[in-house]
Amino acid sequence: MGSVKKKREYEWFDIVDKNEPILQGDFFNSCPVVIPPSEIKSDVKSIKTDVLEYDVIILSQSCDLIYEKVDLVLVCPTWTLKEIEKKYNFFKNSNGKEKLRQGNVPGYHLLNKSILKGFERDFVIVDFHNVYGVPFDYLNKLAKTIGKRLRLLPPYREHLSQSFARFFMRVGLPMDIPSFKKKSPKR
Repeated sequence: MGSVKKKREYEWFDIVDKNEPILQGDFFNSCPVVIPPSEIKSDVKSIKTDVLEYDVIILSQSCDLIYEKVDLVLVCPTWTLKEIEKKYNFFKNSNGKEKLRQGNVPGYHLLNKSILKGFERDFVIVDFHNVYGVPFDYLNKLAKTIGKRLRLLPPYREHLSQSFARFFMRVGLPMDIPSFKKKSPKR
């Protein structure tokens, strides 16, 4: 008789200290994001911008960060499940939550709860609809000042990256192939 293999469990998160390099999957709370105005005249030398703060997760590839191949680090806002429920009624019911869990809500990615001491969090939703670039040097300095931070671990980090790629690469066709299903006759 064959032996039954036990399913291997993977930790979702780790806590890293300020000396660890920033990587894909690192969380930053209250990260300032510069929002330029909707119109910028070409002859203007300075502009007035808004600065918003979001809890974010890094989406730039770790290899690009380690080898300093980027000037701007790609980040996306994160929301707790309770916060997203307040914004969208769809997520209040179990059907919406289940579709989110299954990865069937384009533009959103669900991460598990964190139970790590001092970094406890409810379910987190990554929002791909708004993507921001934060200067690499700024994030490095911020990492040093905040001390410890939460990091999403493999394979969940790669799953997040893949989810973002699926959202980003969507293609809307001008005309689709007609359905093979027969249409019911009109009465």
